[in-house]
Amino acid sequence: MEILAVLSLLCPEVVRDIEQNWNAPVSDYARHLWRPVARPASGPAIAARSILREVLHQRLGVTMEPEEIGKALDEFENRPVIQSGLHCLLLMDRITFDALLFAWLGAFENGLSAFVGFMGTTMTMETIGREGPGWLDVGDDKINLFGMGRHKLCRKSACAAGPVSLNKRALGAVGDETDANRWLGTLLASQDTVFGTAADAMTALNEDLVATWDRSGMALPVFTDDRLAAAAMARHLQYDGGLLSRLLIEPARRLRLEHALQEAASGPFGRFLPNATDYFWGIREQRVRKLVLENGQLIEPDKPHGLSIPFERPHLRQALLDGVLLPDLFLTFLVLAILPRVRVVGGLRQIGYVALFHSILLAALDETAPEERDLAAELQVRENAWGTRVIDEKVSVREQLADHPEGALFADLLRQYRSRTLAEATDNLRLVRENARWRKIGQAYSL
Repeated sequence: MEILAVLSLLCPEVVRDIEQNWNAPVSDYARHLWRPVARPASGPAIAARSILREVLHQRLGVTMEPEEIGKALDEFENRPVIQSGLHCLLLMDRITFDALLFAWLGAFENGLSAFVGFMGTTMTMETIGREGPGWLDVGDDKINLFGMGRHKLCRKSACAAGPVSLNKRALGAVGDETDANRWLGTLLASQDTVFGTAADAMTALNEDLVATWDRSGMALPVFTDDRLAAAAMARHLQYDGGLLSRLLIEPARRLRLEHALQEAASGPFGRFLPNATDYFWGIREQRVRKLVLENGQLIEPDKPHGLSIPFERPHLRQALLDGVLLPDLFLTFLVLAILPRVRVVGGLRQIGYVALFHSILLAALDETAPEERDLAAELQVRENAWGTRVIDEKVSVREQLADHPEGALFADLLRQYRSRTLAEATDNLRLVRENARWRKIGQAYSL
């Protein structure tokens, strides 16, 4: 109860979901999170949903037939949910696999043909020692996935590093017949493929792994990343009159937005806010770069020959389309979730900063403008949920694969999570109890 009381300070909607499903199976909790969402009602929300639908249609067109696209988009209109909190890693990563499995449970239990996952790609290829997109975790060892030297791995970002191909010599040296049937053969089938970027490789390889593990054709994951957010952001900036164009470009509106951001950062929950860059990330020489807004220009601090982009609508839009800019997390969640009224399912830090992003947008709105007043009324309902590391198995994915039938992995795991309650699966919210940010919030409010 104390843990839930702490969570309620910032995101009571998350607590309600947990309480309603505490003694229910994990699969019921997942089904609950993928429940219908009220359709957008205000002008800005309707416009944002239309933009999101357009960019999703374009993304779905890469892998689906027209009739499948229509069905998936219609399902999304009723149950607009995005599983976020994923990083740009192969599904052999335990946390990434467990998060995707949870999303699959929610989509399958609601009879959906597809569901949307968002994988952050601004991370470097190696984050800390032998971890990150450049490494393949096989349980008892880690393989350099693309054969890229560690000096390069820590200096290139997943969304920009490329072209890349798999390290087939290292892959060929691991595994046995079981591995070959469960995952290794799927990867080796792409050993001669050259991918445009590491993010492209992760998307393609993860799609192949899911197809190997689940041959039912139900609840197919649609992997998206920061580039989808960039495409949506570019469309928001297409016209002067859009809400985000006004908030970012009009000096008085941006001043109000920046004041709301600063207020949230200096408040009691400020430790949740990511504030590593000003509105956008820059991409130069296969690396994501921090930017600051100075004198009307987005620039790389202390880099005289770095990126310099005028903070004007046409220039920002073109840089997004050219792959030179990516939205920061605040803008990403605005265009993919908060404005289009989409429920976003993520991790323990994400439920905190999404709630803050929501309050920042509310504080930046001008309620003397009728459409913004309507949006503010709509935003009284927050669509924010915890789903990453709800399932948190301690054995490697390689071990999990060996224990389940080939081609029916998710269906077999479904039976397991229909019999395990949310309380049991989370060990009475152990992960929340041990989370440093939430623990500090609890200590501060208990004084």
